[in-house]
Amino acid sequence: MKIAARYSFNGGAEAVNEKYPHLLAEVEAAIAEIDASRHRIKKSKEKTKKHKGKLLYSPVSLNKAFKATLFPLHWKAIRESCEYSTEHYAEGYTIRTSSKGAFREMDFVKEKLGVEVQFGKYSFMVYNVCAKMTIFRNCGHIDTGIEIVPVKAFSAEMSRGVSYFEQFVWDLDARGIANIDVPVLILGIDND
Repeated sequence: MKIAARYSFNGGAEAVNEKYPHLLAEVEAAIAEIDASRHRIKKSKEKTKKHKGKLLYSPVSLNKAFKATLFPLHWKAIRESCEYSTEHYAEGYTIRTSSKGAFREMDFVKEKLGVEVQFGKYSFMVYNVCAKMTIFRNCGHIDTGIEIVPVKAFSAEMSRGVSYFEQFVWDLDARGIANIDVPVLILGIDND
C-alpha cells in the first residue's frame, strides 16, 4: 500500500517528526510492506449494482496485516480497563448488567506514540482522534498519535459504510481544535 495523503491535526505532523521520526519510518515501512491485493478477499453480499458479487478489500484482513507487520517490531496493543460509575443512576434503579471486563484498546503503542488503524465508519475515526487518544494520553500511555485511514478511492472498494480520509479531514477542520486534543498525524492510504 502507499500513503496517498497526510493531514496534521493539532500539530501532529510536526510532533511526530520531531519526537518520533524513527517510529514514523517504521509505520511508513509497514504500510509499504502490506500488499493490499492479498486482502481483496471479501465477497460482496451487497445488493447495489456497484459491488454485487465483486471481491472487496477486507478491513478485518487488512487490520491483521498491520498487526503481523508492526507487532514483530515491538509495537503493542494497550488496554485500559474501564470501571463504570453507578453514582449517576436514578434512585431505586436496579443494575441488570455488569461492566466487569470493559476496556478501551489502542491498536499500537511504542514509546509514547499511539497508532490507530481504522477501516470503519467515520464516527470511529473521530472517536479515535477526539476521545480515545485523549484518554490514552491522560492515562500516561501516549503523547502523540497517528491515525491510518483509507482515502476515498480505496474506501470505495470496501464494504459500504467505510469512511475515508477526505470526509474525516473535513470533519476535523469543521470541528476545530480543543485544548484537550492530542497532536495527531492522519495518514490516508491507498492500494498500489
